[in-house]
Amino acid sequence: MFAGVLMLVEGIFGVLGGIAALAENDVYARVGDYVYKFNLTTWGWIHLILGIVVALTGCGVLKGLDWARGIGVGLAALMIVVQFMWLPYQPVWAIVSIALAVFVVWALCTDHGRTSTSSSTSSSS
Repeated sequence: MFAGVLMLVEGIFGVLGGIAALAENDVYARVGDYVYKFNLTTWGWIHLILGIVVALTGCGVLKGLDWARGIGVGLAALMIVVQFMWLPYQPVWAIVSIALAVFVVWALCTDHGRTSTSSSTSSSS
């Protein structure tokens, strides 16, 4: 549940950050020469699309869907890489987002599933 909630929050923040980057080009600081330099419209689309996918996967994790757990680990790892590349634009938020993604990976990888009790409660005699 922890990972699902974090993914949902991270996805919503990604969507909001993507919309902000698409709406106004002066919302984020201009970066000089940086290896991973894209224009803000490109970064906006990256954050918007990734945010939607992360939020939907977070909903899947909350519902307990098996596919969402594996995809969630992959998306969280991708979020770490994207936020590292986004570091010069929003350094504090990028570090917070990287930490959240690390917690998501940890929570999804250490969860051993829900224990189901298959013992019957009614016995016939």
